[in-house]
Amino acid sequence: MKITKLETLCLSRPHEPERQWITARYRTIKADCAIVIIHTDDGIVGIGEASAYGWPLLIREWVEWLSPYLVGKDPLDPTIVPHPNGRTRPYDCAVAGIDCALWDLRGKIEGKRVSELLAPKPIESLRLYASSGCRYDWRHHPDQLIEEALGYVDQGFTAMKFRIGTEWGWDGVTVDRFLGLVREVVQAVNGRMELMLDGNQRLSVDDALTIAQELDWLGFTWFEEPIPQTDIEGYAKLNAAVAMPITGGEQYATLEQFRPYLEKKAYGIVQPDAGIAGITECMRIAEAAERYGVDFAPHSWHNGLMCMAHAHLVAALPNPRMVELCMIQGPLQWGIFANPPAIEKGHLALPVTSGFGVTLAPDLEDLYPHLEGHYAVTVER
Repeated sequence: MKITKLETLCLSRPHEPERQWITARYRTIKADCAIVIIHTDDGIVGIGEASAYGWPLLIREWVEWLSPYLVGKDPLDPTIVPHPNGRTRPYDCAVAGIDCALWDLRGKIEGKRVSELLAPKPIESLRLYASSGCRYDWRHHPDQLIEEALGYVDQGFTAMKFRIGTEWGWDGVTVDRFLGLVREVVQAVNGRMELMLDGNQRLSVDDALTIAQELDWLGFTWFEEPIPQTDIEGYAKLNAAVAMPITGGEQYATLEQFRPYLEKKAYGIVQPDAGIAGITECMRIAEAAERYGVDFAPHSWHNGLMCMAHAHLVAALPNPRMVELCMIQGPLQWGIFANPPAIEKGHLALPVTSGFGVTLAPDLEDLYPHLEGHYAVTVER
């Protein structure tokens, strides 16, 4: 069997005004998606989602440029995928999309699920955590965060991750005021969900330490990317100060980029994204992290094909944790599939069919034509 063609679907879907969400100074107005498809002379195809943070049209350009290195090759040959470089985001995302599509293709060729290619006895069902907390506004109805959390409880989710809201400087938000809202969320949830916080790299080390100590006392599962990602010493200080894991790494594409964080004990959990690093590199990162006693919980913010890739990846790990499910992506989340997976009470059962176990719906580019431009607009107040 030989690879005959690679293509990239570039998709978009504008958010209705009531579904737009804001965090820091940015209002997100649309969802994007880039799907790499690998065709073979036997008619079997593999599909993989590349992180839209690499920009779909640029991802498509890189996939086209890399295609001559794969066309005519055996898809089962593990050496045909280029290595991510950790420097050029569109290139890394294109490589990741190709890598994920090859894993799906290999699974279909061998009649196995991707998780079964990665480990001899993967688990069958994954716990999902509801990932959002991006729609509350410190000026307008900050209690929306509490309402949202209770909504996820009602849907059967057992864990939720939220963010720190709109730009604090606009409304004089302090660490104390933020922690007051956090305590209200904890009280409302009343032990029915695990809670995680994502700082989106917006805090100082001192403010992050104060928040981390309170979150630790409140029983939070982790504190994600509280400070700028390059401050390795700051991460090491925070991770040593609390029992709760300090986590991060979603922007990184290579094992080399994670090495200093592991050596300096800067992360309690690593969080690479298979849409940026690829499944192959994510497995290498997970194996290295395990040597340091560090768990793996991937960043999985975009669409359903990304969620499926991460579900298979996590199912194959020796200590499988939860998988992130973006709750505010809109129809691109599951509308890209002809056969979306079953999700019940916050759990995703891996499909019994080979590869990732999902197939694309027809005419996706007609349903969700790509919209040029940034996915977010800057808000000034």
